[in-house]
Amino acid sequence: MATATATAKKPAGTAAAKRRYKLWMTFILLFMGWAGYTLFGQLQQQKATHDKLTSIQTQIEAAKANNDELKRQVERLNDPEYISQLATKEQGMVKQGEKQIFRD
Repeated sequence: MATATATAKKPAGTAAAKRRYKLWMTFILLFMGWAGYTLFGQLQQQKATHDKLTSIQTQIEAAKANNDELKRQVERLNDPEYISQLATKEQGMVKQGEKQIFRD
């Protein structure tokens, strides 16, 4: 009879253990779902930020190239030979003693 009492109590203990196991698995599944959702959202945000960074770096490179070109133009404007070329070609000016030739 002692063995009958011990076996009768086992199913009650295993039922509680199964209930705790199911509750624990439910909690773990909910946590993993939340973690996956959060990770997915952060990956999307990281991609958007990376795209913005790439476009800004492209703009910076273009601005640097433009700045370098402007610096070269400023350096060339300090050269008297270049200034005389600009004056004759673009402005139509002539040096003293020269005559301008017009083409039709």
